Amino acid sequence: MLQPLWMEKTETASRLRGRIEAVLSWATVAGHRTGDNPARWAGNLKELLPAPSKVAKESNHPALALEDAPRWYAALQVREGFGARALEFAALTATRSQEVRGATWDEIDLEKALWIIPGARMKMGKEHRIPLPDGAVKMLEALPRLDGSAFVFPAPRGGQLSDMTLSATMKRMHKADITEGDKGFLDRVSKRPAVPHGLRSTFRDWVAEQTNYPGDMAEVALAHKISNAVEASYRRGDMIEKRRRMMADWADFMGGEVKGGNVLRLG
Repeated sequence: MLQPLWMEKTETASRLRGRIEAVLSWATVAGHRTGDNPARWAGNLKELLPAPSKVAKESNHPALALEDAPRWYAALQVREGFGARALEFAALTATRSQEVRGATWDEIDLEKALWIIPGARMKMGKEHRIPLPDGAVKMLEALPRLDGSAFVFPAPRGGQLSDMTLSATMKRMHKADITEGDKGFLDRVSKRPAVPHGLRSTFRDWVAEQTNYPGDMAEVALAHKISNAVEASYRRGDMIEKRRRMMADWADFMGGEVKGGNVLRLG
């Protein structure tokens, strides 16, 4: 069961293995089974499957290449529907698909241009504040609101959009770009078509390669865990106002604009 997933969706497969091991351990203690736990890693599956860290690079989500980002964003803006708008919002905020799809109007303050995701909806379990660039605010203001639904990007029947909606939008954009005679939207390294989650990597590449913004600010924007325990213990704020300028510059980059400030002019 794990082998088909291990190379393509390594993180998912690794979590699944841990859960299977826990269930079987409980079953053994409860007297429902005997013998070794077949899902155990050490001295067992470790000898049959490559370590997750060794295949992590191969299983990275394909990201939109920086040079293709403005062209991709322009193609996205002319598409209609909540799926396209959810994907646009995810791109402008560098957030995860599930965070965007689960967004409700009570999380968003349009007047303050701020989106506050409660900890219960975050991967790390901590509240995450996101400054919204002007383009994101204008897009939200123009969105129709579906009666009876609290979701910002509701499904046609009022529930939450499925993850496949955003993925399907990106696939259609890739195919349409090829049809129009271009190369499509491919990951620079793997040459695979870019996916929604890969937009976060595109944002991180932009910060590192085309701006002077510090890397730790980008990590806060991505709601990543701070790996340095000492630094994490001293950090209290989330650099919200500094990040506001960074996200505005990111939105300008996606829109094809190049401004001064912390953005580097290349070439």
